[in-house]
Amino acid sequence: MTIILLLGFTVGIILALTGAGGGILAVPLLVFGAGLSMAQAGPIGLLAVGLAAALGAVMGLKSGTVRYKAAMLIAGAGIICSPLGLWLAQRSPNRPLAILFSLVLLYVALRVYQRATSGAADTAASGKRAPPCQLDATRGKLHWTAPCARALALAGVVAGILSGLLGVGGGFVMVPALQRYTDLTTQSIVATSLAVIALVSLSGVIASTAAGHLQWAIALPFAIGSLAGMAGGRLVASRLPAQHLQKAFAMVSALAALALFIKAI
Repeated sequence: MTIILLLGFTVGIILALTGAGGGILAVPLLVFGAGLSMAQAGPIGLLAVGLAAALGAVMGLKSGTVRYKAAMLIAGAGIICSPLGLWLAQRSPNRPLAILFSLVLLYVALRVYQRATSGAADTAASGKRAPPCQLDATRGKLHWTAPCARALALAGVVAGILSGLLGVGGGFVMVPALQRYTDLTTQSIVATSLAVIALVSLSGVIASTAAGHLQWAIALPFAIGSLAGMAGGRLVASRLPAQHLQKAFAMVSALAALALFIKAI
């Protein structure tokens, strides 16, 4: 029990310090720390990440930074596709699933490290082409067009499938997608992403519970630990350099991906 609490606490701290995509480390921690298979760890990781994301989304709603219409569209597409990913996960052998997860985790690590080392250049480059979803300055809302709806719905589909298949909230998909397809502020992107993660994760948890795949004896202490870690991490997050935190997260993620890949083969 104590080990599970500590593992959850670690995930919560990572989420608080590195942002929405930090929850991707929940599954490797459960695999190595609790000895679970990928299919067993996925739903538990979803529950913990979903609860932590819900906490952040509520705070975003209170501050008015969540674009709830965009969040509902993306989450709707993700919720529809999440059961498909869950169905595939329960019918896939553990080894190829672990290899796939390790490759996704390595990709996330590389992307995070690149953004941390050349964030300014990326921002400048992204401004060369107008995104399909643009904020109407007069109304303070997104201007909805068919290309905008398609782009956000596609992001939701990818996040939903990965959510069910790998037990991740999809923050590593949502944040880059919103950065690419919208001109929202960073605060609004993070808050909207957290709202999507919370909704998509909830659907995955419900589907896992209905199918009898969620081990509540492990899931509850892990989730409690993650919430405690989130609360504690937020107290120190603003005092630490964001660039250094992102680099540290990228290196830890790369090591976890390598370890998971070696264990799988």
